[in-house]
Amino acid sequence: MLLPESISGRILYEDNHLIIVHKLASEIVQGDKTGDKTLGDLVKAYIGEKYEKPGKVFLGVLHRIDRPVSGAVLFARTSKALTRMNAMLREHKLTKTYLAVVKQRPPEQTAHLIHYLSKNEKQNKSYVTTEDGRGAKKAELVYEVLASSDSYHLLSVRLLTGRHHQIRAQLAAIGCPIRGDLKYGFDRPNKDGSIHLHARSVEFMHPVRQSLVRVICPLPEGDPLWAYFSDFV
Repeated sequence: MLLPESISGRILYEDNHLIIVHKLASEIVQGDKTGDKTLGDLVKAYIGEKYEKPGKVFLGVLHRIDRPVSGAVLFARTSKALTRMNAMLREHKLTKTYLAVVKQRPPEQTAHLIHYLSKNEKQNKSYVTTEDGRGAKKAELVYEVLASSDSYHLLSVRLLTGRHHQIRAQLAAIGCPIRGDLKYGFDRPNKDGSIHLHARSVEFMHPVRQSLVRVICPLPEGDPLWAYFSDFV
């Protein structure tokens, strides 16, 4: 059996109910106006070929990460898992940790950031606003500075809410835009179009088996800056 090469080596976790995949920075999780093939399409093809499913493959998207971001993405393989995982996400019973590289060192070694974000649909961008601002949603995260090079700083970021472009907008709001992220104030793009934000780990109780699942996603390969910081995570 020849499984799709682009996905078979990037499966981080798989059982009858869930599948967790390492998303590359160039991929989209769900379809958009570009019409590009999605990560979901690749996962469906993988499942269909591996388990010899001739018909339509069920796959539920549990969350998305932005196109220029890499890291762990969760999908549900059954409707039961989809329903239960969505409930866990609403109740904040799933822990997601990201790694971010910024040029400006944050003002504190560790901090709990609280902002209100308003999404501009036309620009596909979130802005920090006031609590009573139009469309304002509360955004919370906790960051910690893990390491520093001569020019950059590595942060661990734990999401407490799941808002549009939350990490990108909140770090930019404290003067620390993510490397390569032109949309949120970094001064130049990365050559490959990525930004230095990586969905590093996810932890939750399995929705059916009730056992702890913790998955760590490898850092992007071939990037000197990620390679430098690899000893600190």
